[in-house]
Amino acid sequence: MGTTLDQISTYLDPLDLTYQIQPENARILVRLTTEHDEPLLVVIQLDEGGRFFKLFAPEVLAGVKDHHHKTAILQTMLSISWETKMLQWEYDPADGEIRAIIEFPLEDSTLTEEQFIRCFDGLVEIVGSWALPRLHEVMRTGVDLGDPDDLMMGEQLLLTIQEESPGMLALLERAMEARKHRGQFPKPVHQVDLPH
Repeated sequence: MGTTLDQISTYLDPLDLTYQIQPENARILVRLTTEHDEPLLVVIQLDEGGRFFKLFAPEVLAGVKDHHHKTAILQTMLSISWETKMLQWEYDPADGEIRAIIEFPLEDSTLTEEQFIRCFDGLVEIVGSWALPRLHEVMRTGVDLGDPDDLMMGEQLLLTIQEESPGMLALLERAMEARKHRGQFPKPVHQVDLPH
């Protein structure tokens, strides 16, 4: 049974998006702009005669293959996959392409409109509104600060502690520093050979 491109186009029509059906490639291309005014191409592809569904944003991040922060970028992509549902990241080592993708088998089922909308909106929201700004920052600095919402919440918590318990932040800082050093042994000055 599976799903057809015509069926998916009926799911796209109410979204008022411009799209192009490419039946020869079994896919639909949707071009849109993220809330950060970045262009985003979304490919909806049916493989195996409509029995396998793919929704992906190709080439979402350029210049990673030889980037000096490549390890941090790829690690951040894995962290984002861990923090979200459905979304996966793919990296092609041959040309450096990075994609964000949601894919799953349909086999003898039909893709419902509700399933499609959840996948489409999820990919666009996560990639366009949240992941790309975070990944661009990692490309710039080499440091992943994590979810910006978590960071903001942490800063608010620190302000609350500072206001309600003056001196508590200094105490916490000393405690965290002590914890870092706990269990570490001093490096030996010289090695002593023991008799066998």
